[in-house]
Amino acid sequence: MHRSGTAIVTRAPARLRPQATQLHRKGVVATYKLHDRIFSNRHARSLYTANRPSLDTVQQRIVQELDTDGYALADARELLSEEAWERIAASAASFVAETEAGLARESEGGGGELRRRAGKEFLVRKYDESGVVTLDDPWLDACISRRVIDIASSYLQLWPKLEHLDMWYSLPVGSGGERRASQLWHRDYDDRHLLKAFLYLADVDAESGPFEFVPGSHPGGRHAGIHPWAPMAIGRISEAELAKYVPADEVRTFTAPKGTIIFCNTSGLHRGGFAEAKPRVLSTVTYCSPASLHALTRRNYSLPRGTDTSSLDPVVRYALS
Repeated sequence: MHRSGTAIVTRAPARLRPQATQLHRKGVVATYKLHDRIFSNRHARSLYTANRPSLDTVQQRIVQELDTDGYALADARELLSEEAWERIAASAASFVAETEAGLARESEGGGGELRRRAGKEFLVRKYDESGVVTLDDPWLDACISRRVIDIASSYLQLWPKLEHLDMWYSLPVGSGGERRASQLWHRDYDDRHLLKAFLYLADVDAESGPFEFVPGSHPGGRHAGIHPWAPMAIGRISEAELAKYVPADEVRTFTAPKGTIIFCNTSGLHRGGFAEAKPRVLSTVTYCSPASLHALTRRNYSLPRGTDTSSLDPVVRYALS
């Protein structure tokens, strides 16, 4: 059973919908736990154990900091070549230009094709839920490089799946705006074994919606017990509620220059994208365990039909499969 497979709910008579929803939820949770403990993740862990990567000092530091605090920072040029970084920056410039042209058309009353979801209209996405991405896409190419994917596998202690890939443009909401959706404190439901990376593609200050995180709120961390992560336990936490457990000065706010990469286990408490005066532009990628794809999440991208992945490194091929 999969979180997105809601046929059991939609086919149920209206009077039985609550019971069907509860049954569906229990089935998804049971499926996730079985794949984590017995089925798919056991194989992913054995693949990692048999093929442990050799990490350099930068990669080792990132993994150690993730283990301790649930996050780590790096400069893109510590992990990517100058050419790779320039290709990503050029792709970002095109995305920003297209987005701002679309926003201008909307303001003039014209139709737009910007990828925005109901409830999160403040965020424009490059790929959203149906992106077709080629292997030479600059951001995908960086995310499947061994220097990056080896960080994910070493932190998660298994061969990961690359579940989500996108570029985001967060619209300024003005000084009187209210936080909504992912702008509020929350834990991602995706997986217990989760690693995201956010690459800032423009300088981010307090007015452009910096990413924020509670260090140690990831599973196994010192604050893991605050509204702890559980499969299907999707919920928001108010700032007042968080303040009962975590002093404000313990919260990490990532104002940082263009080119900063934030690695983070977002099953920990986090929020971001509340841009008041300036847009926030970044690329994001999510690595998860196979159990998540079997029960909790679906990929937002696909490779073009007929893409030949046979020559890719096995861990990369596994991540994309």
